[in-house]
Amino acid sequence: MNSIKKTTLSMIAVIVLAFTSTIAGAAEANVTETIGHIEKALVEISKSDFNNAQIHLKAARALSEQLTGDAKLLKEANAEIIQGQILSKRGDVAKSTEELNKAIALYKTL
Repeated sequence: MNSIKKTTLSMIAVIVLAFTSTIAGAAEANVTETIGHIEKALVEISKSDFNNAQIHLKAARALSEQLTGDAKLLKEANAEIIQGQILSKRGDVAKSTEELNKAIALYKTL
């Protein structure tokens, strides 16, 4: 009877561990995808293609809303994206690039 209990507990532990690692992997994938969209926006901004940059920034913001973790850090990173988006709409390449690089740095700390 003890071996059945031990086997059952072991199986439950394995399932829980697999589930939590899957969730962590999904969260990491969203962070990576968010950073990817910001980097693509930076490329478009450097080419002064602000319309395509806006598409990538909107996608990055949508993905960032799905992220979990340090709420203060996520709020700050999202604010950097918004600021970069506003500056790119105005055509300010240097300042928008600076803000978006700050956002990337914040997301990399997650």
